[in-house]
Amino acid sequence: MHTISYNHKIYHIDSRGFIQDFDKWDKDFAKGMAKEVEIINGLTERHWGVITYIRDVFKENGRCPTVYQTCRMNGIRLRGLKALFPSGYLRGACKLAGITYRVTVTSAAWLGELPQNVKPVQSEKIYRVDILGFLIDPDEWDEHFCLHKANEMKMFNKPTKKHWQVIFYLRDSYKKNKVVPTVIETCEANQINIEELEKLFPDGYHRGAVKLAGLRVK
Repeated sequence: MHTISYNHKIYHIDSRGFIQDFDKWDKDFAKGMAKEVEIINGLTERHWGVITYIRDVFKENGRCPTVYQTCRMNGIRLRGLKALFPSGYLRGACKLAGITYRVTVTSAAWLGELPQNVKPVQSEKIYRVDILGFLIDPDEWDEHFCLHKANEMKMFNKPTKKHWQVIFYLRDSYKKNKVVPTVIETCEANQINIEELEKLFPDGYHRGAVKLAGLRVK
């Protein structure tokens, strides 16, 4: 593990210089890292506007905003982006904001009504999936997989108790019967109709709910 120090504070970073813990970030980290990303004369209000925007979006929905969103919302064109962050968007702006592309879901605001005793996602964990994104081994599933997959698919803004209820029903039923329950069984067991299921999992039953539960119909 690598570290940098600034203003009598020590920050843990990875081999690329990204801060290890989003929640350990503060403005001194950005100030201390500025020269490392080719910003020689310190951070201006324009820099801070971009950094603050990136962090606010991430806190709200667990996703680092795209470079297109950031430029549009901050009134920046390509030339302006290069002038502000010569090392690039990811390796400049996002790094100073304390975010790496490997981190997607750590924001408590985005986690929604997370089941008890589940800690924020571990960005280094690897899950084996098939070409369609279904988990190969259901036993490798955990809530982190569900959150990452839902985030990747832009399936919902925040998981609710109802989402988790359906997902855990699917897993419990599969564990007991060794077969994925039908959509009818799932709706009846969770006392929801097909329209409610669609609102919860707009990508579909199999491609939505079943996939998030780490299962697949073979």
